[in-house]
Amino acid sequence: MILTRTSDSYRFGFSLNLTEPQLHVLTGFFDHPTKTGAISLLDGRTSVTLARLDGIGSVVIKSYRRGGLMRHIIKQRYFKFGKTRAQQEFELLHTVRNLGLNAPDPIAYAHRGRLLYQAWLITREIYQPLSLASLSLQDENKARQAMESVIEQISMLIENRILHVDLHPGNVVVDQKGRVFLVDFDRGRVYHGNRQKLRNRYMARWQRAVDKHGLPKVLTVMMQNGLE
Repeated sequence: MILTRTSDSYRFGFSLNLTEPQLHVLTGFFDHPTKTGAISLLDGRTSVTLARLDGIGSVVIKSYRRGGLMRHIIKQRYFKFGKTRAQQEFELLHTVRNLGLNAPDPIAYAHRGRLLYQAWLITREIYQPLSLASLSLQDENKARQAMESVIEQISMLIENRILHVDLHPGNVVVDQKGRVFLVDFDRGRVYHGNRQKLRNRYMARWQRAVDKHGLPKVLTVMMQNGLE
C-alpha cells in the first residue's frame, strides 16, 4: 500500500509513514542539491546524493535528468502523463524485490509540478557499492563469482517478463558482503514479447557495454552460457 502526502510544494508517496521532520530533510536536499555535501555515486542522466534520515539511516536520493537532445532544452523536467518516472521506478522496485531479486529498497518518491515536473526517488543506501564493471577490471575471479548471481537474477526477470531497459555491468553493484544488486530500473516495465526476445535484448545490451568499455570478455561468455 502506497501512502501519499503533500509537504510544501512536493507530493510524496511512500510505503513507510515518513514524519514531517524526515520529509523536511528530503526537501532540503531537493531544493539545495549542491549545498549539502552530496556524494555522486553514478554517472549518466541521474544525479545521486546521500542523506541520512533519523529512524531510517543512510538513504540515496536520485534526481531524474534528461538525456539526448532534450537535455539542452529541459534538463530536469518532464511532461506529466499519468504516473511520474519516480513513482514507476518505486513500484517496479517493490515488484522485483517481492520476486526475490536484490534491488535497492525503495523508501519514497516525490515530485514537484503539474504539467512539467521534477522527480526524486529515495532508496536505502547499498553499503560501499562497487560496480561489476569496476570489479571485473580489479579482480576477474570475484567478478566471475558475482556473475553467478547476476545470471540468476536476470533469469528471474526474463521468467517474469520484466524489462530493465539498461542492464549492463555498470548497473550491477556488489556490496561489501559480496551481495549482488541490480540497480537503476528507470523506465523498466512489463515486457509483452516472448521470453526469447527478452533474453536476446538483455544479451545484446550487455555485450554492447562490455565491448564498448573494454571489459573482460568472460562477462559476455558467462552471460550467454548462463541464459541459454
